[in-house]
Amino acid sequence: MQEVECHNTPDDCWVVLNGKVYDLSIFQKEHPGGSKIITDNAGKDVSNLFNAVHPKDIIQRLLPPEACVGVVDESTVDLKKHVVAAEGKAPSRGPQPKSAPAATEAQQVQPWEKPPIDAMLSTFDFENVAARTMTEEGWGYYSSGADDEITLRENHTAFQRIWLKPRILVNVKNIDMTTSILGEKSSLPLYFTATALGKLADDDGELAISRAAAKSGVIYMLPTLSSYPLDEMLEVRQPNQVQFAQLYVNAKRERTEEYVQRLEAGGVKALFVTVDAPQLGRRQKDMRNKFTKNADVQKDDDVNRGEGVARAISEFIDPSLCWDDITWLKSITKLPIILKGVGCGLDTVMAYEIGCAGVVLSNHGGRQLDTARSGIEILPEAIDALNKHISTWRSRFEVYVDGGIRRASDIFKAVALGATAVGIGRPVLYSLAAYGQPGVERMCSLFKEELTMVMRLMGTPRIADITEDHVLYSNLMTHIPAQARDHLQLDTYEPLRPATKM
Repeated sequence: MQEVECHNTPDDCWVVLNGKVYDLSIFQKEHPGGSKIITDNAGKDVSNLFNAVHPKDIIQRLLPPEACVGVVDESTVDLKKHVVAAEGKAPSRGPQPKSAPAATEAQQVQPWEKPPIDAMLSTFDFENVAARTMTEEGWGYYSSGADDEITLRENHTAFQRIWLKPRILVNVKNIDMTTSILGEKSSLPLYFTATALGKLADDDGELAISRAAAKSGVIYMLPTLSSYPLDEMLEVRQPNQVQFAQLYVNAKRERTEEYVQRLEAGGVKALFVTVDAPQLGRRQKDMRNKFTKNADVQKDDDVNRGEGVARAISEFIDPSLCWDDITWLKSITKLPIILKGVGCGLDTVMAYEIGCAGVVLSNHGGRQLDTARSGIEILPEAIDALNKHISTWRSRFEVYVDGGIRRASDIFKAVALGATAVGIGRPVLYSLAAYGQPGVERMCSLFKEELTMVMRLMGTPRIADITEDHVLYSNLMTHIPAQARDHLQLDTYEPLRPATKM
């Protein structure tokens, strides 16, 4: 370790990562998260700091083999002197209720206490707790949306422009919400979509999410940009559990082909190719955190300067991805391919024509292009385009929606308008951050309880009974605000703030 200590300058920068010594003298200048986080810890063991966010195999994906200069002698490592600790979880300020009465002086000095998990009655409850328990960096990454965050908020608001038309005197004693997604059974028309960096929420990250999905009987889509290596996410799969996988296509196609082969060998059942992220949206909350913590981040590059956590994990995404690459992907795998991030009816039809098994109508959780339409608004357009193209499309093609699903009534509305299922992302992360794996299980059970109630009150005992006749959506595309104030969404939303002195 004494030798590593000597290489402690920006131009001569060594660090220890999980027992191996790496020369980052060149890479630190190109590090998407800024050089400061590396150079400040040159000559030290940064394993704890690194492992708190990154999957271990990202080293092999980003660094050339020659960057590894040796193996450290563990007996020479002084824990106090050489080892950098990971940032502890400090409560963030989080969103503050706007309509709460003024607190008394006695109330103001009382520390906030996390409520018991049984007190969680909606996804907004989990979001509120997560905001107060996560680090600022983690909360900023999870909660941030693109630019003015109009689409981020619209994703949920859009569902409120769809009204329900219940039927009466239907035998709804027994409710069956089970369904099939790409031929795989699910306990309800919902799956856990891919979300990056699960360790920002909980140390078990994606492993806890996968276990919770298995217990809840829902499908989990493994993320490409995970905190845990692929092999570990595959290893926790339970007997008969179904896992899908997200795929960001690497600019180096041979790496993508190798990754797809690993997914196939690991028993993954489908590939969801992300197609709405040729470059990252500008997410101010994430950018602001990175700018204040590492002021030299990409200081000679106005575009990359403050992209924060998001920029640091996405360097290998390829902006040249096009339709020809989808044809190529189909040639290297037998897995069904679904395009994730489709934003219009025309592209939905093109996905069908090229031989995809489905699409996810999505705007990436409002994190890419602000004022892009919500997935639920695109849904009627996509279904209409498919119906006009070929009436038998449902025999080999499915349509999903994600973004803004916070209530079981949202699931019902999506199914009524033609979706096979919906994907949820932030509710999974927030419940994980708030209470770990039990939180995710509790969150999913709330969706089931709500959906049972909604289906019973709507007179639809089975998923197949839910049709377009059960909803009124003529105002969906008008973008007229709902008349009733949505207190839960508005009171848990943390507004963007202008820059202040630093």
